[in-house]
Amino acid sequence: MEKTWSLKELYESFESEDFLNDLNTVDDLIKRYETYAQSLSNIDKNEVKKLEEYLEFQIEMASLFQRLFSFCSLTLSTNTSDEKALKYSDILNEKSSALASSEAKVNHWIGSLKNIDSFLSQSEALKDHSFLFHEIQQFSAHLLSDKEEAIVAKLQNTGSIAWSKLKDMLTSKLMVDVPLQDEVKSMPLTMARNLAHDKNPDIRKAAYEAELKAYEKVDDSLAACLSNIKGEVITLCKWRGYESALEETLLKSRITKKTLDAMLAAIVEALPYFRDFLKTKAKCLGHKNGLPFYDLFAPLGTHTQTFDYEQGTQYVLKLFKTFSDELAEYAKEAMEGAWIDVYPKQGKVGGAFCSNLHIIKQSRFFLNYGDQFSDVITMAHELGHGFHGYCLNEESILNSGYPMPLAETASTFCETIVKKAAIKGGDEEQAFAVLEQELTDATQIIVDIYSRYLFETELFKRREESSVGVKELNEMMIKAQKESYGDGLDPNYLHPYMWACKPHYYDASSNFYNFPYAFGLLFAKGLYAKYEEQGEDFPKAYKNLLAVTGKLSAKEVAQTMDIDIEDQAFWKKSLDLIIEDIEYFKQLAQKRF
Repeated sequence: MEKTWSLKELYESFESEDFLNDLNTVDDLIKRYETYAQSLSNIDKNEVKKLEEYLEFQIEMASLFQRLFSFCSLTLSTNTSDEKALKYSDILNEKSSALASSEAKVNHWIGSLKNIDSFLSQSEALKDHSFLFHEIQQFSAHLLSDKEEAIVAKLQNTGSIAWSKLKDMLTSKLMVDVPLQDEVKSMPLTMARNLAHDKNPDIRKAAYEAELKAYEKVDDSLAACLSNIKGEVITLCKWRGYESALEETLLKSRITKKTLDAMLAAIVEALPYFRDFLKTKAKCLGHKNGLPFYDLFAPLGTHTQTFDYEQGTQYVLKLFKTFSDELAEYAKEAMEGAWIDVYPKQGKVGGAFCSNLHIIKQSRFFLNYGDQFSDVITMAHELGHGFHGYCLNEESILNSGYPMPLAETASTFCETIVKKAAIKGGDEEQAFAVLEQELTDATQIIVDIYSRYLFETELFKRREESSVGVKELNEMMIKAQKESYGDGLDPNYLHPYMWACKPHYYDASSNFYNFPYAFGLLFAKGLYAKYEEQGEDFPKAYKNLLAVTGKLSAKEVAQTMDIDIEDQAFWKKSLDLIIEDIEYFKQLAQKRF
């Protein structure tokens, strides 16, 4: 079983004939698209034909850019110093920014079509992409002039995109000096953060303290990256007529403010239960003042089984099979087909992700596997993303992109399959250990995510007035953690640098990439409850739900399962499933005090 992924299905190398030919094709495509954009100002109004031509261009561009950009970005994710990948990534950013003026012209034209439905109804291809066209019309109200959009796209290459690359480079090369027994071991940041799951409490605390100290080497630079990225976002939102970055994100997320408010209200109401869980875990570990941050991921119970990668893959396959053979077969293909890059190493960025490559009907999975149960869960999570992409393979590439909140639904559902099966299938000791892990993860996705939402809201507020430095960022993060975690955490051991290690803050196109995780978890919980009700009839309906996520709003997707996401009661019901687990955990924990 391969431990590194293969990218040859995209290109053999940066010197390959296919790569260089596709790079040249981009230039030709840009010129043809410019000509097409100019033609839209002609008096001749053959709208149906021109809309069909638009689709053809978009499909060709999306396919070409996905292949080229994916090859560069996937290469860089495992080696941030790869000079050729860096070079061609910059070249591609420059080339794609050259499309901005034409894209703005086209989108303005589509936005101006008053009776667009009458045109869309005349063509099956157009009809199949009607959601796309309506979304373009919605966003066209926020477009700048053609020339301004072109300028913005060019400047972002040396603005937010450059700042984000700098952040990745700084954190991927950051070495953490962790005192382990009688020696100080220097290791990449990702490896040091993995020690938060270690069985030894002294190692967990030492790794936490060393991590905080390591950030001091680069914190001024990271703060500059973050401040400048958010400054750019604020400026562009104002120019485009958005009330805030949040408004833009909600539009991109295909959810309403009513949905977000309903979910957040349910979360705030449930926070005391999560704090009870944290205080119970603290008591199990011998802490009297709440749980210190360094013990958030501490394993509990005597059943602290580790899973090497081979064991982890077999475990996931076995449990996926309890849901459906199709899901298990998909995961097996990914594991055996060199789709997964498994272990952390210097130069490899932190975290985990899935890249769905619609052009080759495959995915690539990025892990920093560390042999813990949490790593097994992360693998299941990312394979869930991949299965989502698989369910969209029959759709056009333009109907294969789904918004952030729905992006986390399939991944979290797969997590739930593994965790629930592990709890049901084990003895009381295993159930306790797995349940603790399940609730720890849920706490991250509900409570920590809420703290990140509070932090980012405050960050945007302050950045409106001036740039923000390290001290201010640390204070804001501590305040957000206290408001979210309450007395569940020991106030003497929080994590002021959480803003430095979460990559989403540094993506100018993904502001507030926090609440989608909570949405995904709770929506998945609601779906899992339906699965328990419907049994073997559910997987087919679930697959159909995932297959329409690229061409419906979140509300419409939910309605395919008779769910109203604007109703707080739905979110409360999903949270109640977690609260039940908390109560069961407290019962089991009582025996250990």
